[in-house]
Amino acid sequence: MATPLSTLGPAPWRQSFLEHLSAMSSTEFTLGTVRKIASENGPVYSPRARTCVFRGLFAELKANPNNTAQMNPDLYESDLLTFTTDRRMDKVAELFGLETGGKDDHGERLKGSGGGAPVEAVFWVREKATQWRFRGRVYVLAPGVETSEEGKRVIATLMERMRRKESSSPDGEEWSFSREITAHFGNMSPIMRGSFRNPPPGVPVALSVDDDRLKLGQQVTDLNDELARSNFRLVVIVPDELDVVDLTDPARSIRWLYTFVGNKSEPTAPGGVIEDGWEKVEVWP
Repeated sequence: MATPLSTLGPAPWRQSFLEHLSAMSSTEFTLGTVRKIASENGPVYSPRARTCVFRGLFAELKANPNNTAQMNPDLYESDLLTFTTDRRMDKVAELFGLETGGKDDHGERLKGSGGGAPVEAVFWVREKATQWRFRGRVYVLAPGVETSEEGKRVIATLMERMRRKESSSPDGEEWSFSREITAHFGNMSPIMRGSFRNPPPGVPVALSVDDDRLKLGQQVTDLNDELARSNFRLVVIVPDELDVVDLTDPARSIRWLYTFVGNKSEPTAPGGVIEDGWEKVEVWP
């Protein structure tokens, strides 16, 4: 990997976040996006929210005995959040920040890698009475991510926030973004992989499906299934802000705001403290 990696240490919130995730019965979160809708008077912006399943921190996919995909070597770690989606979903245009409802349906662009739109990911960890609100930019990884120009730009953006693990060896097998996408696909159950061969999401059932390969309830065991893989997307959130509220003690609720500042060394907010590229400020809840 020729692109420079981050020289910062793990985010100061990382360990606590992972501990809270381990307490959850199911690691689900609410993803907030903005839909840009074309109109005669200019674009109309409308909020959207849906529940997604957290798929771990990028480059740190855990070993799964049921996953037969080749895994990447254990070289990198990050503080970047991941989830998966179907490229045919309405939210993909929102992840790219593209206008919908106009003459251009952006069909070809949405087939590839890209993104960069602002999002918010909200985790309510009931077991810890704590809410985690991540704000940042989101990027979509598609087949061919390492060969397309837009894919290369996405890779460069993500690598700026990835770091080499202290325990990793500089020699050996090369780490691959394409391999990581396949590993995430393999980490799903066959029935979940089969959902990427469903009829187009959001299309009325009364309309005929023009591809007889598209059916509900399919199971996919081939990790290189051409149709399923053409629709499968790995999505990465690059957080720039984090708002954490701890309601464990109702008499003394605690709230922290974290802002990614990179290599800056001087805090900008009263009471702010900078640690490993993040400024942390305690505020009133």
